[in-house]
Amino acid sequence: MSNLPDEAFRDTIGTIDEGGNRKFIFPKKPSGKFYNYRKIVSYILLTILIVNPFIKVNGNQFMMFNILERRFNIFGFPFWPQDFYLFVISILVGVVFVILFTVVFGRIFCGWICPQTIFLEMVFRRIEYWIDGDRGAQSRLARMEWNAEKIRKRVVKWTIFFLISFGIANVFLAYLVGSDALFLMVEQGPVKQASNFIALLIFTGVFYFVFVWFREQVCIIACPYGRLQGVLLDNKSINVAYDFVRGEKEKGRAKFNKKEDRALTGKGDCIDCLQCVHVCPMGIDIRNGTQLECTNCTACIDECDHIMESVGLPKGLIRYASEDEIAKKEPFKFTARMKGYTAVLFILLSIFVGMLFLRTDVQAVVLRLPGQLFQHKGDKISNVYTYKIVNKTMKDYNDIHFELIDQKGEIRNVGKQHFKVPKEGISQGTLFIEINEVLLESDKTKVKIGVYNGTELLETTNTNFLGPRSFN
Repeated sequence: MSNLPDEAFRDTIGTIDEGGNRKFIFPKKPSGKFYNYRKIVSYILLTILIVNPFIKVNGNQFMMFNILERRFNIFGFPFWPQDFYLFVISILVGVVFVILFTVVFGRIFCGWICPQTIFLEMVFRRIEYWIDGDRGAQSRLARMEWNAEKIRKRVVKWTIFFLISFGIANVFLAYLVGSDALFLMVEQGPVKQASNFIALLIFTGVFYFVFVWFREQVCIIACPYGRLQGVLLDNKSINVAYDFVRGEKEKGRAKFNKKEDRALTGKGDCIDCLQCVHVCPMGIDIRNGTQLECTNCTACIDECDHIMESVGLPKGLIRYASEDEIAKKEPFKFTARMKGYTAVLFILLSIFVGMLFLRTDVQAVVLRLPGQLFQHKGDKISNVYTYKIVNKTMKDYNDIHFELIDQKGEIRNVGKQHFKVPKEGISQGTLFIEINEVLLESDKTKVKIGVYNGTELLETTNTNFLGPRSFN
């Protein structure tokens, strides 16, 4: 992307020194239009993230991902193992949406929406600026010998970081086991809820490690999305980009001299102040072009605009732009590739919405008992079946029974004819279906069974009814 021949920067990352040791980045505190917009978006998303698991819709937690019990709630809709296909499609919709967003807008998800970025930049980093100071003060503090001032600042900062990590772990646990289970743990204490409490401490330790030490390395090393962008981006994708045509011109970058006219000298508009590098939370130089580490956080845009304004040059030297817009002056176009991803996304969304509407609150399965033949009971033929009823709702059904639909016959449940299926519960058992032999038209007849709660039809299911091969 840049006209600079040296590509050695791609052989290293900013968080590792030449000896392979961890190198901490001390970015300058960002400010500007985009940073203010990001703060608004971030705090709205943080609020949503924190309150989501504590909101109930029709008795269902708004968002829950209980992997151990295989129970998932998405936007208040409960998903059971029987609904796993819906969960898979919803994940596919999310993946395709992120892919489409990346193809069009680059890694805007990382800089504006990703929880890792939001927590690090808008919570932990801002606390760090408040306690340790800006870039220079943080760098000096890191090199300082351990004295009273350094110990005090480190203890205060690390204590606050631990408390925030503990709070995040509680929210995360509410997503995994449910907010009701979390409140029960608080009420009963860590002794009676030892497993949940141990999980809480583990999550707290993980978050504390990530935000105190690992930090931006999550994006560089652990997250696969950075690698994925190299496949998804092309010259049409909009990224946070340095306008190397304007910034370099014929003579390249040069320090600012207010006594010269840069347009006449052929020098680029980039005054090589390095402020875009100092403000970058990933420690990269955006002037080298699109890089794995860049999360499109826009800090360099705000900083460069401020510098350009202060020296009387046009803003936008670093901006949201595509490679073709900078190099060829071509406006943005919705390419065939983008249209293809959009079509796939629309198809998946249509399938998901359709299946969501077809999904029932009660699922019933009635199957013939394997290895059992039909029985003669006078003029009637009897088949034995097993059934399973899944109640996906948050209300009890107290008067469940079976009836044949479109077929004359009788259903006899083993046990009570009318029984209860509790909320979010399962009921299973055995039943007999008896049909008069003269009503059977073949040795295998499709029968439709209705599952009723009182007089309310909840669900229908089909099964096969076996009879003799010859009839009088």
